[in-house]
Amino acid sequence: MEKSSSKELLRELPSAGFSVTVQLKLQNTPGTFARVVHYLGEAGASLAEVTLIYSDFNFLLREITINCVSEEGAKKVLEQLPKLDGIELIEWRDDTMELHRGGKLEVVSHSLIHTTDELSRAYTPGVARVCNLIAADKEQAFEFTIKGNTVGVVTDGSAVLGLGDIGPLAALPVMEGKAALFKQFAGLNAFPICLDTQDTEELIATIKNLAPVFAGINLEDISAPRCFEIENRLRDELDIPVFHDDQHGTAVVVLAGLINALKIVGKDLDKVKVVVNGFGAGGVACTRMLLLAGVKNIVPCDRAGIVYRGRKERMNPVKDELIELTNPENEKGTVADALKGADVFIGVSQPGVVNREMIQSMAKEPIVFALANPVPEIMPSEILDVAKVIATGRSDFANQVNNVLCFPGIFRGAIDCRARDITEGMRLAAAHAIAEVISEEELHERYIIPSVFHGDVATRVAEAVRDQAIKEGVARTTDQA
Repeated sequence: MEKSSSKELLRELPSAGFSVTVQLKLQNTPGTFARVVHYLGEAGASLAEVTLIYSDFNFLLREITINCVSEEGAKKVLEQLPKLDGIELIEWRDDTMELHRGGKLEVVSHSLIHTTDELSRAYTPGVARVCNLIAADKEQAFEFTIKGNTVGVVTDGSAVLGLGDIGPLAALPVMEGKAALFKQFAGLNAFPICLDTQDTEELIATIKNLAPVFAGINLEDISAPRCFEIENRLRDELDIPVFHDDQHGTAVVVLAGLINALKIVGKDLDKVKVVVNGFGAGGVACTRMLLLAGVKNIVPCDRAGIVYRGRKERMNPVKDELIELTNPENEKGTVADALKGADVFIGVSQPGVVNREMIQSMAKEPIVFALANPVPEIMPSEILDVAKVIATGRSDFANQVNNVLCFPGIFRGAIDCRARDITEGMRLAAAHAIAEVISEEELHERYIIPSVFHGDVATRVAEAVRDQAIKEGVARTTDQA
């Protein structure tokens, strides 16, 4: 099977990411709307919503949202609809572009100022009292400023998911989205901060200089291996939590899913062989998290094949460190070689690097986490009859490994107890909390990871993280939030 097969399958799947909403004027005769539906089916698009706006004896005015397979597919739909008999295209909009128009965030004042008395309290002279309080005791900033409920979402735009090094300005829509998710799922304020430098020292210095505003820093889309040093330095030099979501968010949700997947196949963490393909930020963090959870046989792979002790090609200090803890048999060869007899495949790499035959070579009832986005390492449809449990990073398949299950709750829990750090133990607690959201009665092959909209996820993660922070002594307060 050629590597392009997964991409070809992806093109057949319409997505809300490429939806258009059109207003159509249709002749009020039998079969007119049916022509629209028939055409969309032939074009590989799908109807998402249909609203009747107006009708009379002669015409119907309908607003229709159409999910397409790509920008090109949407353009073709818009070109062809007016050519159908009895149909006039009145207007249309690109739903994704409209959602982003003007940005996804705004600043709203928590304190409305209507009178001179309120002005005197919010600003001069009253504000000086609060300033003096904080000058005498910095911890009071958590109580009397925005700091106590606010996260900085920081990137340099060097490794944006699925897009690569697109720079800080082009990364801004992603950071806005991240900030919106913090607010929706955890009630946390979050500011997007896109820095126009990829110099490690400049990034560290700038983030440290901005840190007084925030109760935590979420690093995002910073390329490896710089991201490791940046996170480690900031964790050492700041007294607020620093979390690189591309690493640890992915790793936490992967572990949560694997805990539940192994229950289904009746295997234990310390006895399975796990192949991790892709040894950048996500793969390294997944490997570390699995080791922490008790997995003893992990075989890491990258573009040069299996990573082994003594290899010279494509190595760096992080790989050198981790290879001492992984690949116990010091296997060599390709990803295909590593997968023979393996129980679990975790892909954080690129589309099409795994084929059906490789999955067939794995142990009985294999578990496949194909997490490359937007196109997985192998499409689920290719291995439904081979793999026992399949997860991807996409919302249109079962078992989506989505970091939003993790980072809002982790920061909520850490900030509620004013933690100084997010430790390995806190991340491990988050993974178990996510896994435990799914009860034994609910658990099955297509439901090992809860939906991001499951109401209990962020709350249970926050509680677990907060309790662990207090237990480890990294919390400033043990008061209930």
